[in-house]
Amino acid sequence: MATTAPLAPIPARTRWAVAAGVGAALAAAWWLGDTAPYPYAQRGILDVPLPFLTADRMDAVLQPRPGERMLEIGPGTGLQSLHVAPQLGPEGRLDVLDVQQEMLDHVMCRAERDGVATIRPTRSDARELPYEDGTFDAVYAVTALGEIPEPERVLREAARVLASGGRLVVGEFFDRHWIPFGRLHRLADAAGLHLTERRGPSLAYLARFRPCAAHAPGHQRGRLARGDRGTNGHPAR
Repeated sequence: MATTAPLAPIPARTRWAVAAGVGAALAAAWWLGDTAPYPYAQRGILDVPLPFLTADRMDAVLQPRPGERMLEIGPGTGLQSLHVAPQLGPEGRLDVLDVQQEMLDHVMCRAERDGVATIRPTRSDARELPYEDGTFDAVYAVTALGEIPEPERVLREAARVLASGGRLVVGEFFDRHWIPFGRLHRLADAAGLHLTERRGPSLAYLARFRPCAAHAPGHQRGRLARGDRGTNGHPAR
Protein backbone atom coordinates (compact mmCIF):
# COMPACT_ATOMS: atom_id res chain seq x y z
CA MET A 1 0.00 0.00 0.00
CA ALA A 2 1.38 3.31 -1.02
CA THR A 3 2.01 5.86 1.67
CA THR A 4 2.19 9.63 1.41
CA ALA A 5 5.13 11.38 2.90
CA PRO A 6 4.23 14.18 5.29
CA LEU A 7 4.46 17.68 3.83
CA ALA A 8 7.61 19.50 4.74
CA PRO A 9 6.97 22.65 6.80
CA ILE A 10 7.05 25.88 4.84
CA PRO A 11 10.05 27.97 5.88
CA ALA A 12 9.20 31.17 7.73
CA ARG A 13 11.03 33.20 5.10
CA THR A 14 8.77 31.76 2.38
CA ARG A 15 5.64 32.42 4.43
CA TRP A 16 6.66 36.04 4.89
CA ALA A 17 7.40 36.39 1.17
CA VAL A 18 3.97 35.01 0.24
CA ALA A 19 2.25 37.24 2.78
CA ALA A 20 4.14 40.27 1.49
CA GLY A 21 3.18 39.42 -2.09
CA VAL A 22 -0.49 39.08 -1.20
CA GLY A 23 -0.33 42.33 0.74
CA ALA A 24 1.27 44.13 -2.17
CA ALA A 25 -1.38 42.80 -4.54
CA LEU A 26 -4.17 43.95 -2.25
CA ALA A 27 -2.53 47.36 -1.83
CA ALA A 28 -2.18 47.72 -5.59
CA ALA A 29 -5.82 46.78 -6.08
CA TRP A 30 -6.83 49.42 -3.53
CA TRP A 31 -4.45 52.02 -4.99
CA LEU A 32 -5.52 51.55 -8.58
CA GLY A 33 -9.14 50.63 -7.95
CA ASP A 34 -10.22 53.15 -5.32
CA THR A 35 -12.68 55.64 -6.79
CA ALA A 36 -13.91 57.38 -3.64
CA PRO A 37 -13.55 61.17 -3.82
CA TYR A 38 -11.33 62.95 -1.34
CA PRO A 39 -13.48 63.68 1.71
CA TYR A 40 -14.02 67.30 2.63
CA ALA A 41 -12.27 66.72 5.97
CA GLN A 42 -9.03 66.14 4.03
CA ARG A 43 -9.48 69.16 1.76
CA GLY A 44 -6.16 70.74 2.72
CA ILE A 45 -4.22 68.43 0.41
CA LEU A 46 -6.24 69.73 -2.55
CA ASP A 47 -4.78 73.22 -2.16
CA VAL A 48 -1.21 72.03 -2.71
CA PRO A 49 0.01 72.82 -6.27
CA LEU A 50 1.22 69.69 -8.03
CA PRO A 51 4.46 69.38 -10.02
CA PHE A 52 3.94 69.55 -13.80
CA LEU A 53 0.27 70.55 -13.31
CA THR A 54 1.17 74.20 -12.89
CA ALA A 55 -1.05 77.17 -13.69
CA ASP A 56 1.09 78.08 -16.71
CA ARG A 57 0.84 74.57 -18.15
CA MET A 58 -2.89 74.51 -17.48
CA ASP A 59 -3.33 77.78 -19.36
CA ALA A 60 -1.27 76.51 -22.29
CA VAL A 61 -3.34 73.34 -22.65
CA LEU A 62 -6.82 74.62 -21.70
CA GLN A 63 -6.42 77.98 -23.48
CA PRO A 64 -9.25 79.85 -21.69
CA ARG A 65 -10.59 82.85 -23.58
CA PRO A 66 -12.89 85.73 -22.60
CA GLY A 67 -16.57 85.06 -23.23
CA GLU A 68 -16.32 81.28 -23.11
CA ARG A 69 -18.46 78.97 -21.02
CA MET A 70 -16.55 76.14 -19.35
CA LEU A 71 -17.30 73.22 -17.07
CA GLU A 72 -14.99 71.97 -14.34
CA ILE A 73 -15.69 68.44 -13.11
CA GLY A 74 -14.57 67.87 -9.53
CA PRO A 75 -13.34 71.35 -8.54
CA GLY A 76 -12.30 70.32 -5.05
CA THR A 77 -11.62 73.48 -3.07
CA GLY A 78 -11.35 75.68 -6.15
CA LEU A 79 -7.61 75.71 -6.86
CA GLN A 80 -8.23 75.59 -10.62
CA SER A 81 -11.63 77.31 -10.54
CA LEU A 82 -10.34 80.56 -9.11
CA HIS A 83 -7.52 80.61 -11.63
CA VAL A 84 -9.62 79.86 -14.71
CA ALA A 85 -12.83 81.82 -14.06
CA PRO A 86 -11.29 85.33 -14.14
CA GLN A 87 -9.76 84.56 -17.54
CA LEU A 88 -13.24 84.04 -18.99
CA GLY A 89 -14.10 87.67 -18.30
CA PRO A 90 -17.42 89.16 -17.16
CA GLU A 91 -19.24 87.72 -20.18
CA GLY A 92 -17.88 84.23 -19.60
CA ARG A 93 -18.98 81.61 -17.13
CA LEU A 94 -17.47 78.66 -15.28
CA ASP A 95 -19.80 75.90 -14.13
CA VAL A 96 -18.37 73.68 -11.38
CA LEU A 97 -19.85 70.24 -10.75
CA ASP A 98 -19.25 67.97 -7.77
CA VAL A 99 -21.05 65.28 -5.79
CA GLN A 100 -19.98 66.85 -2.49
CA GLN A 101 -21.97 69.92 -1.51
CA GLU A 102 -19.29 70.90 1.03
CA MET A 103 -16.74 71.24 -1.77
CA LEU A 104 -19.08 73.40 -3.84
CA ASP A 105 -19.84 75.61 -0.84
CA HIS A 106 -16.10 75.98 -0.22
CA VAL A 107 -15.48 77.03 -3.82
CA MET A 108 -18.26 79.60 -3.70
CA CYS A 109 -17.01 81.05 -0.41
CA ARG A 110 -13.56 81.49 -1.92
CA ALA A 111 -15.05 83.00 -5.07
CA GLU A 112 -17.03 85.53 -3.03
CA ARG A 113 -13.95 86.38 -1.00
CA ASP A 114 -11.91 86.94 -4.17
CA GLY A 115 -14.64 88.86 -5.98
CA VAL A 116 -15.18 86.22 -8.69
CA ALA A 117 -18.84 86.36 -9.69
CA THR A 118 -18.90 84.12 -12.77
CA ILE A 119 -18.81 80.66 -11.12
CA ARG A 120 -22.01 78.58 -10.99
CA PRO A 121 -22.12 75.44 -8.79
CA THR A 122 -24.09 72.26 -9.50
CA ARG A 123 -24.27 69.18 -7.32
CA SER A 124 -24.60 66.19 -9.62
CA ASP A 125 -23.03 62.98 -10.90
CA ALA A 126 -20.54 63.50 -13.73
CA ARG A 127 -21.73 60.26 -15.31
CA GLU A 128 -25.02 61.99 -16.11
CA LEU A 129 -24.24 65.64 -16.71
CA PRO A 130 -27.34 67.84 -16.27
CA TYR A 131 -26.61 69.98 -19.34
CA GLU A 132 -27.86 70.02 -22.92
CA ASP A 133 -25.76 68.86 -25.86
CA GLY A 134 -23.14 71.33 -27.04
CA THR A 135 -23.36 73.62 -24.00
CA PHE A 136 -19.66 74.21 -23.30
CA ASP A 137 -16.65 75.56 -25.14
CA ALA A 138 -14.42 73.50 -22.84
CA VAL A 139 -14.66 70.88 -20.11
CA TYR A 140 -11.80 70.04 -17.76
CA ALA A 141 -11.07 67.70 -14.86
CA VAL A 142 -7.79 67.88 -12.94
CA THR A 143 -7.00 64.89 -10.69
CA ALA A 144 -10.73 64.16 -10.55
CA LEU A 145 -11.57 61.65 -13.27
CA GLY A 146 -10.11 58.69 -11.37
CA GLU A 147 -12.32 59.44 -8.38
CA ILE A 148 -15.45 58.70 -10.40
CA PRO A 149 -16.65 55.15 -11.09
CA GLU A 150 -16.96 54.39 -14.82
CA PRO A 151 -14.72 57.18 -16.14
CA GLU A 152 -15.64 56.09 -19.67
CA ARG A 153 -19.17 57.36 -19.03
CA VAL A 154 -17.80 60.69 -17.83
CA LEU A 155 -15.79 61.07 -21.03
CA ARG A 156 -18.81 60.26 -23.18
CA GLU A 157 -20.84 62.83 -21.30
CA ALA A 158 -18.06 65.40 -21.68
CA ALA A 159 -18.01 64.77 -25.42
CA ARG A 160 -21.78 65.20 -25.54
CA VAL A 161 -21.87 68.58 -23.80
CA LEU A 162 -18.94 70.01 -25.77
CA ALA A 163 -19.73 72.43 -28.56
CA SER A 164 -18.46 71.73 -32.04
CA GLY A 165 -14.75 72.50 -31.90
CA GLY A 166 -14.78 72.38 -28.10
CA ARG A 167 -12.03 70.83 -26.03
CA LEU A 168 -11.65 68.51 -23.07
CA VAL A 169 -8.62 68.76 -20.79
CA VAL A 170 -7.73 66.03 -18.30
CA GLY A 171 -4.95 66.39 -15.74
CA GLU A 172 -3.64 63.39 -13.82
CA PHE A 173 -1.07 63.01 -11.04
CA PHE A 174 0.26 59.77 -9.55
CA ASP A 175 -1.92 59.21 -6.50
CA ARG A 176 -4.41 56.53 -5.57
CA HIS A 177 -6.89 57.84 -8.16
CA TRP A 178 -4.35 58.14 -10.98
CA ILE A 179 -5.40 57.11 -14.49
CA PRO A 180 -2.41 56.11 -16.64
CA PHE A 181 -2.23 58.05 -19.88
CA GLY A 182 -2.52 54.93 -22.03
CA ARG A 183 -5.80 54.00 -20.40
CA LEU A 184 -7.12 57.56 -20.67
CA HIS A 185 -6.23 57.66 -24.36
CA ARG A 186 -8.13 54.43 -25.02
CA LEU A 187 -11.19 55.58 -23.08
CA ALA A 188 -11.19 58.95 -24.83
CA ASP A 189 -10.92 57.32 -28.23
CA ALA A 190 -13.90 55.09 -27.44
CA ALA A 191 -15.85 58.20 -26.37
CA GLY A 192 -15.27 59.89 -29.73
CA LEU A 193 -12.47 62.19 -28.58
CA HIS A 194 -9.09 62.52 -30.25
CA LEU A 195 -5.87 63.70 -28.65
CA THR A 196 -4.54 67.07 -29.77
CA GLU A 197 -1.88 67.77 -27.12
CA ARG A 198 -0.19 66.23 -24.11
CA ARG A 199 2.27 67.84 -21.70
CA GLY A 200 4.19 66.32 -18.82
CA PRO A 201 5.52 62.85 -17.98
CA SER A 202 3.38 59.76 -17.53
CA LEU A 203 2.99 60.29 -13.79
CA ALA A 204 1.87 63.93 -14.01
CA TYR A 205 0.36 65.02 -17.31
CA LEU A 206 -2.18 67.31 -18.94
CA ALA A 207 -3.92 66.10 -22.10
CA ARG A 208 -6.27 67.94 -24.44
CA PHE A 209 -8.87 66.20 -26.60
CA ARG A 210 -11.43 67.35 -29.14
CA PRO A 211 -14.57 65.63 -30.42
CA CYS A 212 -13.90 63.58 -33.54
CA ALA A 213 -15.30 64.99 -36.77
CA ALA A 214 -17.98 62.31 -36.87
CA HIS A 215 -19.33 63.55 -33.55
CA ALA A 216 -19.03 67.29 -34.12
CA PRO A 217 -21.96 67.86 -36.53
CA GLY A 218 -24.44 66.48 -34.03
CA HIS A 219 -23.15 68.87 -31.40
CA GLN A 220 -23.42 71.78 -33.77
CA ARG A 221 -26.97 70.89 -34.80
CA GLY A 222 -27.97 70.65 -31.15
CA ARG A 223 -26.72 74.15 -30.45
CA LEU A 224 -28.30 75.69 -33.53
CA ALA A 225 -31.62 73.98 -32.86
CA ARG A 226 -31.72 75.68 -29.44
CA GLY A 227 -30.72 79.07 -30.83
CA ASP A 228 -28.01 78.91 -28.21
CA ARG A 229 -25.30 80.99 -29.86
CA GLY A 230 -24.67 84.59 -28.98
CA THR A 231 -23.75 87.34 -31.39
CA ASN A 232 -20.07 87.00 -30.53
CA GLY A 233 -20.04 83.33 -31.56
CA HIS A 234 -19.97 82.07 -27.97
CA PRO A 235 -22.85 80.32 -26.19
CA ALA A 236 -25.53 82.65 -24.90
CA ARG A 237 -25.38 83.09 -21.11
